[in-house]
Amino acid sequence: MKVGMLYSRIRKDEKLLLSELRERDHEVVKIDVRKQQFNISDAPAEFEGLDLVVDRCLATSRSVYATKFAAAYDVPVVNGPDVAEVCSDKVKNSLALVEAGVPTPDTDVAFTKDAALESIEEFGYPCVLKPVVGSWGRLMAKIDSRDAAEAILEHKETLGHYEHKIFYVQEFVEKPGRDIRVLAVDGEPVAAMVRSSDHWLTNAAKGAETNTFELDDRALELVEKASDAVGGGLLGVDLMEVGYDADTGEFEDYTVHEVNHTVEFKALNEVSDVDVPAAVVDWLESKAASESDAEVTA
Repeated sequence: MKVGMLYSRIRKDEKLLLSELRERDHEVVKIDVRKQQFNISDAPAEFEGLDLVVDRCLATSRSVYATKFAAAYDVPVVNGPDVAEVCSDKVKNSLALVEAGVPTPDTDVAFTKDAALESIEEFGYPCVLKPVVGSWGRLMAKIDSRDAAEAILEHKETLGHYEHKIFYVQEFVEKPGRDIRVLAVDGEPVAAMVRSSDHWLTNAAKGAETNTFELDDRALELVEKASDAVGGGLLGVDLMEVGYDADTGEFEDYTVHEVNHTVEFKALNEVSDVDVPAAVVDWLESKAASESDAEVTA
């Protein structure tokens, strides 16, 4: 198998994948998108003979466009541009989940500061304001008062970029100091972990503690439905436990707050009994084989 890897920086996640691919004697072509020119008609030389392209771009904009070009060059890409477009935008992500019947936090989108403030007041305090594009918990705000809301909205309104004028307001979910990250391939979980923190943000990138998590039937159902909702592929599905039952001391359900398309897995690999990069490469091999079979029968 000849695999192209789209990247802008080689992190530990990419090193794990590269090591596993090379140990299996697969040929890997690293494609640094910062140095690449993507012609609208002719594919760059690096794409010649590729069986599969894996998108590991750090920047969302590069990911969305580079995958579009890979698809235009008729090279199978993980994840495809349609998946990247839905997952990279929180509004599209939320709409896809709702359309598929996946429980997700109640959300308003507003286009002016006054309309956003009205949504915030209706949700009540605390509530959450998120950027429509972003990761690692950056630029997310838990709003505890009207004064804070007015200050944050004014700040966003003056930042300049049009994305900051799309106000994504979400209910605050009372989770048990943790959330759940599931790495899945076409809806089938590879491994799962909890990310725990005293802070309301429980991202591993924010220093949350991680540990393994055993998925129950309901979680398995939601992971599959959330994956299908955004188009499938190699995804990170993030869930929060909801519906606390004081009698049993347990949470009765989950809400899916996000699906990620360029999922990081180094923290998951460190705590899981599963060899995560090996499982991912197993799946990549099966994807390349199925694409090859489809070409033969076409």
